[in-house]
Amino acid sequence: MGATNGSGDGTGSTGTDTGYDVIVVGAGAAGLSAALVLGRARRRVAVVDSGEPRNAPAAQMHGFLSRDGMPPAELLAVGRAEAGRYGVEFFDALADEITADGGGFGLRLAGGALLTARRVLVATGLRDELPDLPGVRERWGRDVLHCPYCHGYEVRDEPLGVLGTGPGSVHQALMVRQWSGDVVLFAQGVEPDAEQREQLAARGVRIEETPVKRLAVADGALRGVELTDGRVVPRTAVFTAPRMVPRDGLLTPLGCARDETTGAVVTDGTGRTSVAGVWAVGNVTDARAQVPVAVGAGAAAAMDINNGLVAEDVAGAVAAARAVSATTGA
Repeated sequence: MGATNGSGDGTGSTGTDTGYDVIVVGAGAAGLSAALVLGRARRRVAVVDSGEPRNAPAAQMHGFLSRDGMPPAELLAVGRAEAGRYGVEFFDALADEITADGGGFGLRLAGGALLTARRVLVATGLRDELPDLPGVRERWGRDVLHCPYCHGYEVRDEPLGVLGTGPGSVHQALMVRQWSGDVVLFAQGVEPDAEQREQLAARGVRIEETPVKRLAVADGALRGVELTDGRVVPRTAVFTAPRMVPRDGLLTPLGCARDETTGAVVTDGTGRTSVAGVWAVGNVTDARAQVPVAVGAGAAAAMDINNGLVAEDVAGAVAAARAVSATTGA
């Protein structure tokens, strides 16, 4: 069932054969980075992906050394091709369930197929729950934005807005001010305290207290923000902070420990969860992980996984050699 990758000596892995060495769930930046490193380590790797990348609406990604301005879909296509050169196999399917099975894991795909592996890496990302305002979802990733580091330069010096979604919106407005001198915070029920109002005023960020009715869109572009009193505040782009919900449902039945405060799955610096043999990296555990951060996290997890597999393979080889020695009396 697995690819032809082996343990480096052309004889295949010496550990228990459970189909694949590693199943990677999610073919975003983190998952593909891990698959590439593991494939180059001559591991048998399966990548399962349902084809719903978080950054699909964005035309370009930025701040990634050597890849600045590349369309996200192009990065993923290149990543698949690179990993595929090393024998990584891809399954375009939805992962239904991960189960622990003695010394390995089973991954059930939608439709019933079962993949098995010695280790599992979950890189399923997150979903963005956007403010429920007409126009927001339609323009998401185009001129409705979240991260100024990702998109701020492209809208520099333009009239910008920040849609209030919570206390963090004040900080977001002060951040966006770095890229433009014309910023309006649409409070939307957010109540800046006296210190925050002083900061916003000092930086020239205006506060609009009237609730937003919708985004005014014409000719395929944002033209302004319409308020409930009928006024339209001209804006060419707005930033907002969506509610980021990790796609971590596969990890719950396994019993992975979660942070008592945030509810996020707890991992160490390499992506290890509390469940032996299970790693989680990228936005599924770190909402702030941009593409280059996710790539690095995937690579770190892959090296940690391979190191553990090497130790397991060595232990298996030693046990086998001892068994032969005991039988032959050598």
